[in-house]
Amino acid sequence: MSSRQRWATKTGLILALAGNAIGLGNFLRFPVQAAQNGGGAFMIPYFFALLVIGIPMMWVECSIGRLGGKHGHGHAAGMIALLWDHPAAKYVGALGLFIPFTIVLYYSYITSWCLAFSLFSIAGSYEGLITRAEMGSFLKGFQGVSTNEHFASLATAYAAYLATLGITIAVLLGGVAKGIERLAKTAIPLLFVIGAVLVVRVLTLGTPDAAFPERTVSNGLGFVWNPDFSSLGDASVWIAAAGQIFFTLSVGWGIIHTYVSYLHENDDIALTGMATVGINELAEVVLGGTIALTAAVAFFGISGTEDIARGGGFDLGFQAMPVIFQRVPAGNLLGALWFALLFFGGITSAVAMAQPMIALAQESWGLSRRRAVAYLSVVMFVLTQPVIFCQRHGFLDELDYWVGAVALVVFALAEIVIFGWVFGLDRGWREIERGAAIAPPRFFRVVIKFVTPTFLAAILGWWAVTEFPAKLAMEGVAAESRPYIIAARVMIVALLIGVFALVRAASSGWTSLGREDAQ
Repeated sequence: MSSRQRWATKTGLILALAGNAIGLGNFLRFPVQAAQNGGGAFMIPYFFALLVIGIPMMWVECSIGRLGGKHGHGHAAGMIALLWDHPAAKYVGALGLFIPFTIVLYYSYITSWCLAFSLFSIAGSYEGLITRAEMGSFLKGFQGVSTNEHFASLATAYAAYLATLGITIAVLLGGVAKGIERLAKTAIPLLFVIGAVLVVRVLTLGTPDAAFPERTVSNGLGFVWNPDFSSLGDASVWIAAAGQIFFTLSVGWGIIHTYVSYLHENDDIALTGMATVGINELAEVVLGGTIALTAAVAFFGISGTEDIARGGGFDLGFQAMPVIFQRVPAGNLLGALWFALLFFGGITSAVAMAQPMIALAQESWGLSRRRAVAYLSVVMFVLTQPVIFCQRHGFLDELDYWVGAVALVVFALAEIVIFGWVFGLDRGWREIERGAAIAPPRFFRVVIKFVTPTFLAAILGWWAVTEFPAKLAMEGVAAESRPYIIAARVMIVALLIGVFALVRAASSGWTSLGREDAQ
């Protein structure tokens, strides 16, 4: 439709999609997943999952998004209703609004930590804290998890959050071309420049401590790329790899649909999708894997790196890496660059997560962009408060598990079944090929219709058997934290119901393509 916003350039779209995909998961989650699941052994199921989930889902979501944009929809709820003539369709699509909005509530807060720690590094605020335990205490004090000599309150973290929220709002107010695209054109090239500088520095570390000759850069690279094939028999490694693909490419979130909806109906999505995947993988595998894992092995050894990984991405990114940078020349600058890299990745993703709800508000109720952003910002601010103040009790982690992991797979499975079986693969494939600058290999037709849904169903089945019972029963959760976990679950359900209500109110004029030809 002529009144819809459009990307100013094709490069801007690709960088915006890459900015959506490239985030904290590339540099914090990926190294941890690799270290927890056998190092190089993890890369085999990882690339398999990229082939059967990442690439086909990217094309499916791009084609749904462009088709939805052609019919005036900039959000997944209207798009799924377009593909499936059923009252439930809009609620399936509503997951593509619920997921990114819920995740941005805590993702923007984590992104603000990166901004704060970049400034801490330049100022030397944690200088002299040369053990992981000391840096862990510094981080917990900053987060308000514990009060210590470093921070008396949450004031510093809160100020960083407000600054990050302000930047997010400013970008969103600029719109698609003058806000999101401009941010992507600045942040993503800077991210790669910083990443290249850090990679070069890590690769020239040699053997940092002569007392530990086995702790070398070459052993760090070997840990990433030399597979232990015995690990491939462990189903959890394959599930972890598939989960990482979801997180890193932002498939199953509902964001790609929105971004691609601002294309014209015959603009290429085949090459655009592959370019996005390629840029993301370069950031994740080459930069993310090399910087964090290689440096950790060089300083802490393989067993030490695996121990760090068991503590999660925050232990690696906010504890181990600052300790490492303090042990090399110009460490303050390198540490600042590391956290700036994380911040650029985080802020481009946070902006992307907010856009689907803005599209719903503008398209369904005719709100100006300024008003839509204002309303959304107020709601985001209010709902992020329990994330900030209840983090010590696992509130953030609970949201991340049910929404940032489980809901992604549920939505992805539903949309690919609707695309391949309800809308019809022939029609869907024509959408993928429309205006294509490359010819998508036809074997992906089989992948989309059979392999991807089977793999996604297997993931959900595995979780249902191995994780859900214990998670639902809150096994291992301290008694004092259980009310907060319950509150997090109540918030999830309330948000889902709220999004469903918004979608129902907005859907009165929505129509389905029915059996007419998609062209």
